Amino acid sequence: MLEIFHAPTPEDRPGLSGGLSPPPQEPAASADRPKSVDPEEVANFSALAATWWDPNGPFKPLHKLNPTRITFIKNALCTHFGRDVMAPDALKGLRILDIGCGGGLLCEPLTRLGAEMVGADASEKNIHTAATHAMQMGLDIDYRATTAEELAAKGEKFDAILNMEVIEHVADIPSFLDACHSLLRDGGGMTLSTLNRTTKSWLMAIAGAEYVLRWLPRGTHDWKKFLRPSELSRALRQSGFEVKDIKGMVYHPLTGRWSLSDHDFSVNYVAFATRD
Repeated sequence: MLEIFHAPTPEDRPGLSGGLSPPPQEPAASADRPKSVDPEEVANFSALAATWWDPNGPFKPLHKLNPTRITFIKNALCTHFGRDVMAPDALKGLRILDIGCGGGLLCEPLTRLGAEMVGADASEKNIHTAATHAMQMGLDIDYRATTAEELAAKGEKFDAILNMEVIEHVADIPSFLDACHSLLRDGGGMTLSTLNRTTKSWLMAIAGAEYVLRWLPRGTHDWKKFLRPSELSRALRQSGFEVKDIKGMVYHPLTGRWSLSDHDFSVNYVAFATRD
């Protein structure tokens, strides 16, 4: 998830032609497990559950990225729902689902902005970590060890959904996005962030972050599951979403900070889509 600037090539830019590449073949879903859930991915993150809130631990890249993610989410939702982005409770009254919430790195700051947060994760260990930390912080967050498909089957509805660094770990993308679509109320919005499938993303997110810098455990990412912006856009449209915005997320190694970009989608990027 490390990023440095370079001029985008045609394969990096969103909105270009290109079909959705089929995901790698996964084992057939069992009767009690939604087919979008990859048990190996769940096991990988469960093993790291206790380290979510360590700013220098395996999730150090997410801690660095979090301010930029929150900026995009807050701006997108305030624009879409006509809120004052500068208000301390800008998200008050919005019921938001964070799918793949992990240890709660997004749920907690958005709760402080007034949102009614539901954090869902397939890993019970992650949910335990998130719930314990929220209690220590005095925050009321509804954490559940569940999946998007299970929530959809129960008829749950949300004003907004967060899918941040999740879709590259999903076994069945169409099934997952269909479930997300059914979870959104009419006029709701969803933010997604993921990694572009480029040579640079392999060098930075896998070779660099996992093998050289060791920011992430080896095997955290599978480059074949990364999605180009055009592929993500097509998958969203096929599930009934309208893509409203896509921005790159760029890492600046000299400052150790991230920023949003209208031009560089070469490694990390974030999108906002609506159910209209």
